[in-house]
Formats: sequence, C-alpha cells, structure tokens
Amino acid sequence: MNITNDIITAYINTLYSSENPQLSELRRFAEENRVPIIQKDTEGLLLSLLKIKRPDRLLEIGAAVGYSACCFANGCGCDVVTIEANKDVYEAALSNVENLKFSDKVEVLYGDAREVLEKLTDEISEEKLFDVVFIDAAKSHYKAFWDLALPLCKDDALIICDNVLMKGMTASDEYDPNKKYKTSIRNMREFIKYITGLDYADTCILPVGDGVSLSVIRKTGKM
Repeated sequence: MNITNDIITAYINTLYSSENPQLSELRRFAEENRVPIIQKDTEGLLLSLLKIKRPDRLLEIGAAVGYSACCFANGCGCDVVTIEANKDVYEAALSNVENLKFSDKVEVLYGDAREVLEKLTDEISEEKLFDVVFIDAAKSHYKAFWDLALPLCKDDALIICDNVLMKGMTASDEYDPNKKYKTSIRNMREFIKYITGLDYADTCILPVGDGVSLSVIRKTGKM
C-alpha cells in the first residue's frame, strides 16, 4: 500500500528510470522477487537531493542487496560505506557491487550496525567524516542508529531516514487494525518526536514512498 494516492504514485513512477541499465535490471529482479529496496519515487527524490548536496562520502545503514548504495554512487559519484547485518544479504550485496563495477566506490561492511558504527567512530579521521547518512534498516533501532551515526557526520550533514511512516501506521492506529505492530509504531513515533525536537537538527517529514525524514545537522549547535 502506498501512503499517498496510488494513481498519483504510479504516474510519478513512470517519469523516473535509472540511467544505468544494470541498475534498472537489478531493480526489476528485486521487485519481481520481493527483495526490499528503496521505492522508485524515493529513489528519484534522494538522487535529486544528492545532486544538490554533492557529497563526497555517504554512510548507509542497511545495505540490503546493495542496490541503493550503487544507485547513490552512480547518481552523484560519491564514495559509499554501507552496513548489512544479514550474512547472506551481505554476500549478495558484495556480489552486486562487484558485478555492477562499483567496487571502487562502494564499501560493504558486515555486522550489527550499532557495533560497526561504534568501531567506525573509534577509527575515523576528520577528513573521512560523512556528508550524508541514509538510515534504512531495523525500524525499532532508528534512534540508536541516529545517535551512533551523529559523531560520524560533518557539520551541515544531511541525515535521511526511509520508511518512517510505515505504511501509514505511524500517523494512525487505523492502519494496524490487528495491533500487530504496536511496538514498532510506538518506537517510530518516539523517534520522529525525538528528531523533530532536536535543537541541532532541522527536520521535515515527506509523504514520499513509505515516508522519508530529512534532517540537516548543525553539530556546532549540538547540546
């Protein structure tokens, strides 16, 4: 289910296609096999933002099969570090990055993102900080991912979180009639309240794809 009018979303999707035929083929394969990747309208939005931001380095939390990391590297030429916790999916991401010839631009790290982020913080140098962070992993851990990614951000970095409206459930309990996702919904609502209330972040929530949050970080003003 789309969180906006399905007809409008379908129309918008007809207006966007990747300029890279191999990426288009990977998207087709993922969609046909129900492999989770970023939605088409979300991809179009993020690539436009990245072309405006022109980042040198991007950190992705939640590699999946490597589609979005390759998409970002292809779209704006940035270096991407992406993290995946599932071993089999990590291996698929490595294979796709290599097959799509992005091994020089995309680094795939394996492990629990919280542990990997702590290790990166201990090891990273000032010049290797990230211009953009894209969070698209376990929804219940978004706040932990945010807090751990923050030390890895440059001042004026952009933090993007995907799927924050959770098929409308974040906005209204009526989208979860059987109360199956109560905990995830509560955690996401608390996370959105958290990031929209921060003094050092300017945040907006957009009803694109399954909901996207965009936050511009001012680390010099962080309390």
